[in-house]
Amino acid sequence: MLFPTVEYAVFFLIVLAAAWALESRPQAHKLFLLAASYVFYGFWSWRYVPLLILISLFAGLIAQSIQHTEDPTRRKQLLIVGVTVCLAVLIYYKYASFVLLTALGLWGYVGRTPVWNLPAPFLPLGISFFVFHAISLMGDIYRRKLREPLYLTDALLYVAFFPQLIAGPILRASHFIPQLMKPRYKAISDAHHIRVNRAFLLILAGLFKKVIVSNTLSTRLVEPVFAAPASFHSGDVLLAIYGYAAQIYCDFSGYTDIAIGCAMLLGYHFPRNFNAPYTATDPQDFWQRWHISLSSWLRDYLYIPLGGSRSGAARTYVNLMLTMLLGGLWHGASWTFVMWGGLQGLYLIMHRLWSTSSSQQIQHLRTRTWWPWVARILMFHAVCIGWVFFRSPTFNVAATVFHQLATSRGALTMATWPVLLTLVLGIFGQYAPRLWRRTAESTMSRLPIFASGITLAFVIFLIELLGPTGVAPFIYFQF
Repeated sequence: MLFPTVEYAVFFLIVLAAAWALESRPQAHKLFLLAASYVFYGFWSWRYVPLLILISLFAGLIAQSIQHTEDPTRRKQLLIVGVTVCLAVLIYYKYASFVLLTALGLWGYVGRTPVWNLPAPFLPLGISFFVFHAISLMGDIYRRKLREPLYLTDALLYVAFFPQLIAGPILRASHFIPQLMKPRYKAISDAHHIRVNRAFLLILAGLFKKVIVSNTLSTRLVEPVFAAPASFHSGDVLLAIYGYAAQIYCDFSGYTDIAIGCAMLLGYHFPRNFNAPYTATDPQDFWQRWHISLSSWLRDYLYIPLGGSRSGAARTYVNLMLTMLLGGLWHGASWTFVMWGGLQGLYLIMHRLWSTSSSQQIQHLRTRTWWPWVARILMFHAVCIGWVFFRSPTFNVAATVFHQLATSRGALTMATWPVLLTLVLGIFGQYAPRLWRRTAESTMSRLPIFASGITLAFVIFLIELLGPTGVAPFIYFQF
């Protein structure tokens, strides 16, 4: 069930109405949302709903055991068991075939011909996200970030809550579960509790970014060029690289906007997941703006436990590279994702060397008024280099993209007005002042309810009218 569809709209309106009706009965309210979340996931495939339930139940029981245990050694043992089991499930479904096929390929290089045909397990939708939530639940309980008694209903709903279930954002248990312990609703007119207009604007912005910008760039530029890069000249290839940068941002941030807006209407607060990432001036700044929930998760649950920056420069660089390599592998079982992660680690290491340099020339350069804009341009193109590997299914495709970019010449054939306009909106729209959003929200708040409803319906109709036929799946569904 995709967000920008009639099916989801009907589903969400039913869930919203029923959740409000159960406002005064907290337990029934949570059980209903839990059942709705399983229906939402089952709409894709019912055979993996038991896996989701078992992972959630297992993590909840382990977390309760940790919470009820005071012995430090026993608490740590329970955490290790819980994390190991969850990661084992993730590795089986997502990486077992990749590891075995890589091993067989290496075996072939030494003169042996692999004779086994190993079909990959079918990848459950969003498994990386709900496994990470299960780990966060156990980890936050272990670190005593959740001190109130944990109930299994809350644990199950935290892992399976449908707005974030398929593609994030990755919620911290210590952030979300306390919200389950307090009344969700007062009245729809209580602007301090539920910012309805803010939620509507987020949903509209998400639909616009996904249906118009992302889908247009995907169907009219990125897919054709990356399917056969050798058939296109350098201008089209460069345009497609920029197009994918805009597509993946609008696709993922659009999903996140819709998820945050839907959760807000249900009375729950999700953290911001994107903050104009292509305005970043350095790699560290980029990762503080891009997929914030994942980058902070990797920092807190991987980089810091590895030692962070506490053991000298060399160990810091190793920890950065390991964290980003694993972050790349988290996105998919492919060496192109590992390459993408390795590039991100290299960028972070180079930035640390640059920022800590004692060279007076470098220090003087960083003080120039024009340097931030040069840094933004350099950072954007460094990110785009990484996106080539992220988007390419194989290294051969990535190599062909770079080869065509460097060697071919000719007229642009993909630079149509719809493509150029959506590309500009996707990249430079991130420089739009926040005042515009606040002004739009304030304007909507002054409209009568009927007028707001008509405006909302008209904008949704216009988005549907202007967008390409059909709705492509969100890119991050595959992770």
